[in-house]
Amino acid sequence: MINRVLIRIKVVQLLYSYLLSQNEFRIESQVEHPSRDKKYGYALYLDLLMLVLELSGIDVSNGRRESPLHGLTRIKHINQGQLAKSLNANFEIRDIIVKERATPELFDAIIPSIYEAIPELPAYKSFAKIKAPTLHDEVVLWLSIIENLFAKNQAFMNAARANEDFTMAGFERGIESIKSTLANYGDNRSLLLHARNSLDHSMAKAHELYHSLLLLAVEITREQAERLENAKNKFYPTDEDLHPDMRFVENKYVSELSANEEFRNFIDDRKITWMANDSLISDLLTAVLESNAYREYMEKPGEKTLEEDASLWRTLYKDVIFTSDVLAEALESRSIYWNDDLQEMGTFVLKTIRRMGMLSQGGPKSQPILPMYKDEEDSRFGAELFNNAVKHCDEYKELIEKFVNTSRWDADRLAFMDIVIMITAITEIINYPSIPLAVSLNEYIEIANYYSTPRSGAFINGILYSVTKHLKEEGRLIKA
Repeated sequence: MINRVLIRIKVVQLLYSYLLSQNEFRIESQVEHPSRDKKYGYALYLDLLMLVLELSGIDVSNGRRESPLHGLTRIKHINQGQLAKSLNANFEIRDIIVKERATPELFDAIIPSIYEAIPELPAYKSFAKIKAPTLHDEVVLWLSIIENLFAKNQAFMNAARANEDFTMAGFERGIESIKSTLANYGDNRSLLLHARNSLDHSMAKAHELYHSLLLLAVEITREQAERLENAKNKFYPTDEDLHPDMRFVENKYVSELSANEEFRNFIDDRKITWMANDSLISDLLTAVLESNAYREYMEKPGEKTLEEDASLWRTLYKDVIFTSDVLAEALESRSIYWNDDLQEMGTFVLKTIRRMGMLSQGGPKSQPILPMYKDEEDSRFGAELFNNAVKHCDEYKELIEKFVNTSRWDADRLAFMDIVIMITAITEIINYPSIPLAVSLNEYIEIANYYSTPRSGAFINGILYSVTKHLKEEGRLIKA
C-alpha cells in the first residue's frame, strides 16, 4: 500500500531535514566590534579549522602553497577521515578556503612535528583499534589532538604569536571555540537517530491516513442516518421525512467496509475517529448531498448493487472529498505529514473501493484492505535508502559538483533541495541494481518538479545524465 513513489518522497523530505540540521555546523561568526582578544580568538579558530583539514590530508591552500605534510607518510587512520570530509563539505568552510580568510601557513614549520606526534597519543592508539569508527569516535580523537598537540604545545603557541593581534586570552578562546564546534558536530548522532525514527513514524502515519480516509465514508453515512432520524421527529414532519429514501444510508459498500475485520481492528486498535471533527463530517456530508454524483445516484430507481454503491463512493472521493478545503485543513491539524501524503493515499483509497466493489463478482481473491507494504523488500527500502544516502552523502555530493562546475550552473548557488534529490537519486541508482535506471531518473525528476524550483527538473535531469554516464565509464554502473 505504501509504494516506492511515496517512500522516495519521504526519504527526500527526511534527508533534507537531516542534512539541513547537520549543516548547521555551528561555525562561529565574528562578533561586531570585537575586542583584541575576540579578534585574535576568532582568527585562531579559523586557522585551527584549516589545520584539522590539513592534518587530515585535505588541501586548504587554494593553490597558494605546498602542503607542510609533503613527503611525510600519511597516517591512514586520520587521512581523509569522516570528520574532515564532513567539515570540508560545509559551505561556510568552503567559503573560508576560497576567500582565504584563514592563515594556517603561520604554522607550517611546526605542522610536521605535530603530525608525527599524533600516532603516539593514547587516544590515537585507542582509535586505531576500532574496526568501524564512527564520526563520534573521530571527534573524540580530534579533541585529544587539539588539547595535547595544540593547546599544550609551546611550539604551537610560539608560532601563534607571529600574529600581531595575539593575546593569551584570545589563544584560549580560539582553542575552546574549535573544541566546541567539533564536540557539537559529534552530537549529530542524535539527529540521525531522530531522522530515522521520523521516517518510520511518517510511514506509519501514511498507513493511518489510508484507514482514516476510508473511515470518512462510514462517518459521513452515519451523519446522514442521524439527520434522517432527526427529521422524523420534526414538529410537522413531511411524508418524505417519515419515509426517507434509505439507499444512500444503507449503501452496500459502506456496509461491507464497516464489516471488514481487518479494517475494523485497525480502527479500533488505534482509536481512529473523525468524531472530534464534527464540522468536517457535517460539511462533507452537505457537499456530498449537493453533488451531481449523489443526485444522479438517488434519481436512478431501483435497488443498488455493491458495485454501483462502490462506484458512487469512488466518484464522491474524487470529486467532492479529496478536493475539499475543509478536509485539507483537518488533515493539517491532525498530522504534519498528511497533506503531503493525501495524493498517494487517495489513490490507494480509490483502489480499495474498486476492489471491494468487485466482491460480489467473486473478486478480489485477496483481502481488499491493502497491507502497509507490498512485500518485505518494500518495507526495508525506505530505511536502507536513507541510511545509504547519509553514509555516502559527501561522496555523492562531490560527484554532483564535479559536473555542476563544468556547466553554466554555479555550484554555490544550487537549491539545497536539488542537491538532496540528486544525492537520493544517485544512492538508488548505485545501490539498487534491480531498479531500472529510467525508473529512478523519472521518479526523482518528478519529485524535483513538485518540491523544488521551476527549473529543477530539467537541471537535475542534466546532472544525473552526466553522473550516470560517468559511473558507467568507471564500471560502477552496469544497468541500462
